[in-house]
Order: sequence, then structure tokens, then C-alpha cells
Amino acid sequence: MFDVDWMGLVTRDVLRERAAALIAEACAWAVGLSDRPHYRPGAAGVVPSGQTLGDRAATDQPLGSEENGRLDLGDARAGSFRDALNALDRDGRVYADRFDEEVLHPFAHETCLLAAERARADRPGAWAELADDVGEDPADLPAVLHAGQWEVPLRAEAELLVLAALADIPLLDVEAEGVPLSLVRAAESIARGAVAPAPVGAGPADADLAGALFLAESAVRTAGLPVPVPPDGARPLVAELLSAGLEPQEVVAVLPHLPLARGTAEAAARLVADEG
Repeated sequence: MFDVDWMGLVTRDVLRERAAALIAEACAWAVGLSDRPHYRPGAAGVVPSGQTLGDRAATDQPLGSEENGRLDLGDARAGSFRDALNALDRDGRVYADRFDEEVLHPFAHETCLLAAERARADRPGAWAELADDVGEDPADLPAVLHAGQWEVPLRAEAELLVLAALADIPLLDVEAEGVPLSLVRAAESIARGAVAPAPVGAGPADADLAGALFLAESAVRTAGLPVPVPPDGARPLVAELLSAGLEPQEVVAVLPHLPLARGTAEAAARLVADEG
């Protein structure tokens, strides 16, 4: 490995400066988690227990699975954020995997980019030498970062910061702390979606709908549905939205604001009406 430890120190310094933002993003990500169904290991995979994660957290029942969870998240306080990370989703994955993909990885990547910009500005000579050592163009920050492999250890350090702050905090308290930022993220998502053609009849999302829309868009992403969702995906779409904690009337209300193909919103609305 090249003698580039100074760059590793810069990335860690920037991460520590952004620690509060990282904790805020973790809390925002947790919003809606308590409304998710609780699953337990079964003979043929995972089966719903009939409760939500929030139901169990409120009564100090464990959320995670000792059989299928991560060892490093074991022995968690029942109903805590750490316990929720070790809970299973409908696919049998622990939520910690999704947290890694949706929060830690992008946050570490962004932090590394900020650190690289700082390093190039503050130490241009050292940065040019570093880029030469790893065989990349000093102007191509992502390439230099990828070659230097600073992002992976930074993810591990970011995880330690999150767990140090939130591990034993009750899930419901973490969610409550994250609501303001989650609404901001929902509004940002709506703004980004405004560049794409909106479905016929779709109007601007009402402010009161922001929370439901945040959960709905997250559900579409995590369910792995094709985008735009075709009409034959209406049934799994509705199931995912209801599993995310949306009420039937909220499902109908968010449909015009989701990335759906022609005919999908109508099919989904009929399903909601038929199933009550």
C-alpha cells in the first residue's frame, strides 16, 4: 500500500465534522420503520408474526432474530435502534443491510469526495503526488479515491459513530427525532421528480402528504419494482405500500406522485377499493 496515510486522516477528520449530519440521516432513515411488519424465521423462509416492529418495540419485545441476524448487532436492548437494525424484512434480509446501502455507503462516499476536495485545495502538491502514486488523474477525484480505497474503512468508522450515538436508544425515539429531516428528504424527492413527466391528472403533493409520500417512495425503491411500475406490478406495489404503514386512503393519494406507467395507478386504486 502507498504511503498515503495523511489522506486517510483527512477523510476521518471530515467524517467527524459531519458526525451530526450522519446521525440526523440515520434518524431520518428510521422514520416509518416501526410501521413495518415484524417477521420471524419460518420453515420456508420468514413469516409475519402479526405485529409491527413498533408494536413490539413499545412493549419491549425483541425485534431482531438471533438465528438470522448479524452477530455484531446481537445482545441488543429490546426495541432499540440496534435491535431494529437486526430485524428481518419480508425478504429475510436484516434492515442493517439496507441501512448500509441507503445511508452509510452514500454518506461515506460523499464524505470522501469532500475530503478529496479539501486535500486538493490545501495540499495541491501532496495531492498530485498521491494521484500519481495510485496511477490516476488528480482531477478525477472519484478515481483517485477508488484507487486509494479510503471509502471502505470510512464506512466502518461511520457505522461505529451511528451505533455509539443511537444503538441503545428506543426505535420510537429515533424515529421521532428523524421526522423533520425525513420530510425535507421527501420534499427534495418530489422536487427531483418534477423534472420527469407527471402522470395525467397528477398535481403537486400536499404538505400533509409528505410523510406518506416519503414512505411510499422508499417502499418502491426497496421493493425492487421496475420503474416506471407497469400495470402488472400494481398488486405487489399496493402490498408494499400497505406494508410500509400507509393507510388505504394514503395509498390512493400518493399514486399520482409515484413513477408509474400508464394504467398502473388506476389498477392499484381498484385493488385498494376491492380489498377495502
